[in-house]
Amino acid sequence: MAYSPMTARSREEDHRTSTPLELFFDLCFVVAIAQAGARLVHALAEGHPGTGVIGYFFVFFGVWWAWMNFTWFASAYDCDDVPYRIATLVQIVGVLVYAAGVAEAFDENDWTVAVVGYIIMRVALTAQWLRAAAGESGAARTSALKYAAGLVICQAGWVALLFAPDDAKHWLFLVLVAAELMVPVLAERGHQTPWHAHHIVERYGLFTIIVLGETIAASTVAVKSALDEHEALDLLLPIAGGGLLIVFAAWWIYFAVPMHEHLTSNREAIPWGYGHLLIFASGAAIGAGIEVAVEHAVGKAHISQVSANAAVMVPAAAFLFMVWFLHSRHFKRGLAQQLVLPVAALVTLACTWTGAYAVLYAGLVGVVTVTVGMILAGRRARRGPVRAIARRRREPMRSIGDRRQRGKRACRTPPGRRDFADTTQPQGRPAVTPAPPPPFSSAERPGRTAPTGGPAP
Repeated sequence: MAYSPMTARSREEDHRTSTPLELFFDLCFVVAIAQAGARLVHALAEGHPGTGVIGYFFVFFGVWWAWMNFTWFASAYDCDDVPYRIATLVQIVGVLVYAAGVAEAFDENDWTVAVVGYIIMRVALTAQWLRAAAGESGAARTSALKYAAGLVICQAGWVALLFAPDDAKHWLFLVLVAAELMVPVLAERGHQTPWHAHHIVERYGLFTIIVLGETIAASTVAVKSALDEHEALDLLLPIAGGGLLIVFAAWWIYFAVPMHEHLTSNREAIPWGYGHLLIFASGAAIGAGIEVAVEHAVGKAHISQVSANAAVMVPAAAFLFMVWFLHSRHFKRGLAQQLVLPVAALVTLACTWTGAYAVLYAGLVGVVTVTVGMILAGRRARRGPVRAIARRRREPMRSIGDRRQRGKRACRTPPGRRDFADTTQPQGRPAVTPAPPPPFSSAERPGRTAPTGGPAP
C-alpha cells in the first residue's frame, strides 16, 4: 500500500505476528551487539572487568533502547505503507552508524559517531510519532505528542553530552538514561497506547533468540580460531560443549511460559519491558564470557582461572534469575517450582570456583534445571485433573450428607411439637395448612378387621 492513514491498531487483533520489516530491523542489531560483545571480551581478557562491564552496559543500553522504541511504536501504529517503511529503513541506517561508533565509545569514551547514529534514528521515529498524532484525537493525540516531545528533548541532551568533560560523561549518561526511561511513563499517563500483548511477547522472544544466537556464533568463532593455533582439545571441548548446553537451557527456560497472558496493562508491561535490558545484556554477555574462557584455556588471556570462569557464570546466573523474576514466577505454583530457577542461578554462580571444567559443569546445571522444571510441571498438570474430579465427587456426597442430617434432626423432633404448617413459605405468603386426615372407615375402626377375601369395603 502506497499510503494509508496511521491509526491505532486493535489490541484484540487476531493472529498478530511480526512482519518481515520488523525481522529485518532486528537483524541489523546483530552488528551492534557483536561490536559490544567484542569490546567486552577484550576488556575482560586484559583484566579490566570494571571498565569493561560499565562500558558494555552503556553501549548495550543504546542498542536496546533504540530497538525498544521502535518495537513498542510498531506494535501500536504499524500501518506498513511506503512512508512507514522508509522511516523504518532510515532508523536501520542510524543503527548501523551507531554500531560503527561502539568501539570509540567503549574504548575512548568518544560518543560522537554513536550520537550521530542516534540522531538519525530519532529524526525518523519522531516523524513517526507526529504522524500518529495527526491520525489521533483526544488523549491518544496528546500521548503521541508527548512521545515526540520527549524524544526531541532527550536527543538534545545526548548532543550536549558530547561537550561535557570526560570525567562527567558517565554520570551525565546515567541522568540521560533516567530521562529516557521516564518518557514512556509520562507519555502513557492518561492514555495507554494500543500495543498488542502477544505481538510484544513475540518480538521480545525474537530478540532473545538473536542475542543467544550471537552467543553461539561468538563462541564458535573463538573455538575455531583456538583450534587453528593450538591443540588443547581437552580444555576447549568441555568449554564448547558446556557453552552450548548453557545456551540451549537458556532458550528452553525463556520460552517455557505463555508470557502474553500476564501483560494486561502498562502496570505489568513497563517493568517487564525495562527488565529485559538485563536479560538481553546477560544473554549476549554469555558469548563474550565463553570467548574469554577459550582465550584463557589457550594462554591468551592474562587473568586467573576464577576470573575466566566468572566471565561465563555471572551473566549465565543473571540470565536465569531475571527470567525467573520477569517470567516464570508469575506462572509457577508452590515453593518447589518457585525455587528451581533461583537455586539454579546460585549453583551456576558457585561453578565459578570449580576449576577448568566450570563451563561444562554450568551447562550440566542448566540441563538439570530444565529436567527438574519439566518433572514438577508434569506432576502438577497430572494432579490438577485428579483434584478436579475428587472435588466434583465430594460435592454430591456433601449434599447427600446434608439431607441425612436434616432427616435425623426431623426424626428427633417430638411428635407433639410437630407443626403441620409449612414454615418454609416465602414472606408475604400465608402458610398453607394441610387438610386433616379422613375419618376412619367402618372397616378400619379399632377392633375390626377387613374380610379375608379382599380389601375392606
